[in-house]
Amino acid sequence: MAKISASLVKELRERTGSGMMECKKALEVTAGDLEAAIEHLRKTGQAKAEKKAGRIAAEGQIVIQQVGSSAVLVEINCETDFVAKDTNFQNFAAQVTELLLAERPADVEQLLTLSLPSGETVDEARKHLIAKIGENINVRRFAIMTTESGLLNGYLHGNRIGVVVELQGGDAALAKDIAMHVAASRPLCVAPDQVPTSVLDKEREIYRAQAEQEGKPANIAEKMVEGRLRKYLKEVTLLGQPFIKEPDQTVEQLLKQSGARVVRFERLELGEGIEKKVDNFAEEVMAQARS
Repeated sequence: MAKISASLVKELRERTGSGMMECKKALEVTAGDLEAAIEHLRKTGQAKAEKKAGRIAAEGQIVIQQVGSSAVLVEINCETDFVAKDTNFQNFAAQVTELLLAERPADVEQLLTLSLPSGETVDEARKHLIAKIGENINVRRFAIMTTESGLLNGYLHGNRIGVVVELQGGDAALAKDIAMHVAASRPLCVAPDQVPTSVLDKEREIYRAQAEQEGKPANIAEKMVEGRLRKYLKEVTLLGQPFIKEPDQTVEQLLKQSGARVVRFERLELGEGIEKKVDNFAEEVMAQARS
């Protein structure tokens, strides 16, 4: 077996980011051939990434970046908050965000095929990072916004909730206030006419069943249904909600005072909709004790 020098191990670590023992083993397997060792690490890294692909990744970070009249909002996931703070993970997230602004892919599948400055595709870099860090990592979703005659501004709550708002009229400060409101109040959409018909039909059905259980006559029940539906629409639409900084006025009233209009917004919340695994530490200890 060829003797592997410390300097060769160091060079392989610098070029691949893999651990010292992994680099030493790769060089031993390839008889000290540096390029072959790099290929070996990439292959074994791919295998590790595939093993971890099924693990739940609901932590990570939301990233917002704006350049001129365009902004991007992206969710990149890992398994633990600890890894979300890792420099390698954060650098990957920053590079992906910059690539989104530059290339504007149609979806995540297309994004994964695009090349980063390193020459790797996003998916190759993701798998390399999985092998290096030891956790499943996913680029889950993104939104790219561009305005022609309005303005964009965003709000990031820690690294867990991100909002970008497009505003016609008003100023950047107002757009940020609206973005902050959207982060806190989670409206479904801007105005009542944007609420999906399926959602309205479901709410009507619920309110109608409630009125019938209360024994109301049909004509009274229908008025109750429509009244409750109007209240619901105020609660779930941006314009109808009380503004978080001044609850005595609605967002619609605030916008009218400034001669402004919200064209649209995008809101991403970290891990939203992902079924998270809840670990029971006591049960794990007992299971280990019994084994």
